[in-house]
Amino acid sequence: MSTDTKRPSTFEISQAGSIVPSRFDYHVIRRLSDMEGQFLEQDAYRVLLSAEDRLVYEVYEMQRPKVAGELLHGLSIVHPGKVGNEYFMTKGHYHVVLDTAEIYYCLQGEGHMVMETPDGDWEVATLRRDTVLYVPPRWAHRSVNTHRSEDLVTFFAYPGHAGHDYVSIEKQGFRKRVVEQEGNPQVIDNPRWLPPEAR
Repeated sequence: MSTDTKRPSTFEISQAGSIVPSRFDYHVIRRLSDMEGQFLEQDAYRVLLSAEDRLVYEVYEMQRPKVAGELLHGLSIVHPGKVGNEYFMTKGHYHVVLDTAEIYYCLQGEGHMVMETPDGDWEVATLRRDTVLYVPPRWAHRSVNTHRSEDLVTFFAYPGHAGHDYVSIEKQGFRKRVVEQEGNPQVIDNPRWLPPEAR
């Protein structure tokens, strides 16, 4: 079908080997060097980075107008790995237009979605193949891959005018972290998180 943004469009998702869309307009790559300050164990981060600037996650997105009424959509792929005991994850974000939602459909792998609101609510949802997750308006969200060897792949869709606010998360992190303890994923308090009045 046409790639004209005023026309309907389709793409296919290959389930053979690595999952990638049959076509895409944007391909965002995030390596360890792009995740400075995001992991709890900074010494482990520096050691891992000095050995190899590993690929942490990537996003394939279809081009749509960034206006209300449109739905931006694509695939997020978080690769397996850890920094110390903390699993590979996305940077995470709020939407610039806070009262906009996002929906995720897990196509492959296992992981968690860490979420929180500016008011202090938080939740960590489990993601497995065929899980559909609705992230309501006002909730920041971050994907975490807890599988030892498989990519966490999700299809996402969100309003065209929503925008991404990464800066808030880069400054404060999330209230909760997902780490490996005794061979299993565990949700823990973020020891580096500070309430707004203490920043």
